[in-house]
Amino acid sequence: MCRKQSGGDDFRIEDLSVTCTAILSTFESEFRDAFHYTLSWKNHSCNSNDLTTLEGFLSDTEYELTVHEVWASHNKTCNSNDLRALEGFLSGLESEQTGWPSTRRNSSSVDCCAWVGVGCSFSPVYGNRVTRLSLANRKLKGEVSESIAALDQLQSLNLSSNSLSGVLPLVLFHLPNLHVLDLSDNQFHGAIDAMGLCRSYSSNLRILKLSMNSFSGVFPVGFGNCSSLQHLSLNSNHFSGSLAADVFHLTNLSKLYVQDNRLQGHLDVRLGNLSSLVELDLSANMYSGRIPDVFNNVVKLEQFSAHSNRLTGCLPPSLSNSRMLRSLILRNNSFNCEITLNCTATAHLSHLDLGRNQFHGPIPGNLSNCRRLKAINLSRNQLNGRIPESLKNLHSLAELALSNNTLHNISAALGILSQCRNLTILILTHSFLGEQMPSTAISGFESLRVLVIPYCLLSGIIPAWLGSYKKLQILDLSWNHLSGTIPSSFNRLDSLIYLDLSNNSFSGEIPDVLTQLKSTLQPSISPLDVPASFFRFPLRIRTLVYNKIGAFKSTINLNNNKFTGLIPAKFGNLKYLQMLDLGTNHLSGSIPAELSGMKNLETLDLSYNNISGSIPPTLAALTFLSMFNVSYNRLAGRVPSNGQFLSFPCSSFEGNLGLIAMSCSSPRQPEQAGKSPTSSGDQLPGETGSEIIGLPFGMGVGVGFLISVTICLVSGRFFSIAENSRRRTRPRHSPVARRR
Repeated sequence: MCRKQSGGDDFRIEDLSVTCTAILSTFESEFRDAFHYTLSWKNHSCNSNDLTTLEGFLSDTEYELTVHEVWASHNKTCNSNDLRALEGFLSGLESEQTGWPSTRRNSSSVDCCAWVGVGCSFSPVYGNRVTRLSLANRKLKGEVSESIAALDQLQSLNLSSNSLSGVLPLVLFHLPNLHVLDLSDNQFHGAIDAMGLCRSYSSNLRILKLSMNSFSGVFPVGFGNCSSLQHLSLNSNHFSGSLAADVFHLTNLSKLYVQDNRLQGHLDVRLGNLSSLVELDLSANMYSGRIPDVFNNVVKLEQFSAHSNRLTGCLPPSLSNSRMLRSLILRNNSFNCEITLNCTATAHLSHLDLGRNQFHGPIPGNLSNCRRLKAINLSRNQLNGRIPESLKNLHSLAELALSNNTLHNISAALGILSQCRNLTILILTHSFLGEQMPSTAISGFESLRVLVIPYCLLSGIIPAWLGSYKKLQILDLSWNHLSGTIPSSFNRLDSLIYLDLSNNSFSGEIPDVLTQLKSTLQPSISPLDVPASFFRFPLRIRTLVYNKIGAFKSTINLNNNKFTGLIPAKFGNLKYLQMLDLGTNHLSGSIPAELSGMKNLETLDLSYNNISGSIPPTLAALTFLSMFNVSYNRLAGRVPSNGQFLSFPCSSFEGNLGLIAMSCSSPRQPEQAGKSPTSSGDQLPGETGSEIIGLPFGMGVGVGFLISVTICLVSGRFFSIAENSRRRTRPRHSPVARRR
């Protein structure tokens, strides 16, 4: 904060720490106003010594602004050469830019320092010059004009998140004062001349971001000449080979991102030369072999990611004991030993992802020493035994995935983990196989939002205590051997948006409690309003991968159980439900016309039940409905021929006697010969209909079947053919096969 000094006109900064914190917390677009407010008042300027101090402070930021930029455009116009350079840059774009003049004549009469994204600085030597051009996410298209080379005082160039194309402009190699170059997330392609780039910037360039483009070729040689480089992002391109040797000369480098390329070979032991590294990401490449034990020299390392490679062996001791490490992400590799993480040393660790490897042995009890752990993923390994009692001390733990391991005693596991008071996500898929679902009340889990325990073959009933987890939003108990009814305590799950109880043995009528879920009744707590909190590791349910709770569709899935009775008409009140699956049960009665009230419904499956009557025409009003299946029931009459029903295949209706679809045709059924039942007057003139299973077709199938049986009995192969046919038509893992 600047204040006027007593006895003089000089303004001095009294609290630099507060001032700088305020500046850095301001959005980039507001930097100029923040500086102007902070450093000048009533045309008085800060003391020159204070200006020098602030400039030194700001030189370490990625924005590379100077204090002089605050008042550079006041009462001064931009340099004429810079104006022409910006006009040339504008002419290379395919569209006009908001905040920039639309014509050259207009631009000549306007101070270019006032244009959006342009920053200027004044010095006695160079005058008022453009030092910053920041046009990120401005929908720019076209190529970068060579005129930009005339901005010889440019210090920061940010054109990220646009649609610029072409090869990397060679003129960028001739900007001698450039500190920051960000061209990430564009459509540039071709090779990168790192030798030429760093020959010009050998002493100045500190931040280079070229990620998320289409650059290709062998990893460039020459970055080592950029001796001041602190941040290098080359991720999400098409580079091959391995890291060039001169990269390991960059002793000032703190951030290196090369993930999502085609790099291969063994990791170089010279990684240990990068002593200033804080963040290193090598993931989604084709690296193989062991991680070299060189991290004793990389003492500042906080984030290390090498997931989705072909790495093997064990965690190197120097990595397992890295004292500053906060995030270790090594999932989807082939590590094949016990987990040897030293949590006494890695006390700062908050994110541990070792999923999809071949780690074996027990879950380490010393994980509890990593008291700051917020996310642990150990799924899809070969871990065994029980969950250590000591894990109850992980009070910061929010996400835990232990699926696809050989773990035992689910009752003890839930009792231990319920004491992790901040646990939000718990994934136990395909573990605790064949055990009993605990019926004894398990208190705790005050913060639990996601509970996923499918494919465990658990027996027993749904415990009533599940209804006490009032923050629960996702509940998946599918593919178990659970039976009984759905407890009435579910009426307390006001936040539940995703319920999957499919492939169990639940019986009785569908309870009204499922037609009263508040999250699907009221827009205030509908799925659209669920906080978009991102998971720290991908959450896999069935064949889908989710990155946040908001990505889940509002779902009730009761498929392949033994529910009986009528379809509750009150389901029609669930205006914000997106998926309703009641298929493969023993439901009867008719389809309630009230289901048309589910205005956001996208999937409705009522197949393989005993439903009769006709399809209500009101269902055609469900404009979001993209999947509809009522096959293999006892429906009759006409299928609605308007709305979304025009897009459903005949397979959605097959297996219903007398059901007629006017707008579909099945290529698998032969054309019916003779007079169809609808020709007596049911079919309107000019309409063509397809009877899903009618009398003529059924008789033909019956006669053909009898002939086939006779032949097979004579040949002595009837039973083997029937068995083979059953296996072909009903896959072993299908819901129908499992039920039968």
